[in-house]
Amino acid sequence: MTTTPSDRAETLHLTGERTVPGVPEENYWFRRHEAAYVALLPYCADATVLEAGCGEGYGAGLIARHAARVLALDYDQQASAHVARTYPGTHAVRANLAFLPVRSGAVDVVANLQVIEHLWDQGGFLAECRRVLRPGGRLLATTPNRLTFTPGSDTPLNPYHTRELAPSELDCLLREAGFDVELLHGLHHGPGVRALDERYGGSIIEAQLDVVLGQLPGQAGWPAGLLADVAAIRASDFAVHGADLDASLDLLAVAVRP
Repeated sequence: MTTTPSDRAETLHLTGERTVPGVPEENYWFRRHEAAYVALLPYCADATVLEAGCGEGYGAGLIARHAARVLALDYDQQASAHVARTYPGTHAVRANLAFLPVRSGAVDVVANLQVIEHLWDQGGFLAECRRVLRPGGRLLATTPNRLTFTPGSDTPLNPYHTRELAPSELDCLLREAGFDVELLHGLHHGPGVRALDERYGGSIIEAQLDVVLGQLPGQAGWPAGLLADVAAIRASDFAVHGADLDASLDLLAVAVRP
């Protein structure tokens, strides 16, 4: 997908962490996140959904096509205003995720995708999620897998992350917060992205980072072939399943409030 300058004016400023649609250079990360939303959509059908940490809002907009109602929360005022303007099927509110502005037992689903790794008080946040869920309601969470995102270290390389989680750590954190873990899966490269891994010396991620971090000698900007390959990636080029969790890129959990 390509964009015109006027299209780009409608997107949020790229912070280096927030993922937005419609930017070819960002498409790998956008589609990787979108694939997780697609995998979790069945849990949102006809439900009252609170998305905690909606960012640009594309996920809340996608959920709104299936849910009865979507409340999209983000601490950033610009993001909340953008979501309200861009995704009319959602109700966007600026809020601190430490104190969700919803009465107890009011929602069927809490979605927080690529959020918990940013929070200082992960246990406190999960307690708030449990509070606002009705009995039997579900928490949908995704987060980078520490074992592959920051291998060999407990200290995140990403300056926006406070604590990353391995599969067993996420499972333990959810159970300690009083949830029953119904599902714990991982997101992996599917055949389409694995083919790009092979084309780019073993890792399409590293090929992109080499450009972004300026590690290609004599290279100014994105090589046309690489940019075209990245821009062509779709959500369906990723796979979500329960096998080989430790090798997954991102973790997806579905947890139930008893």
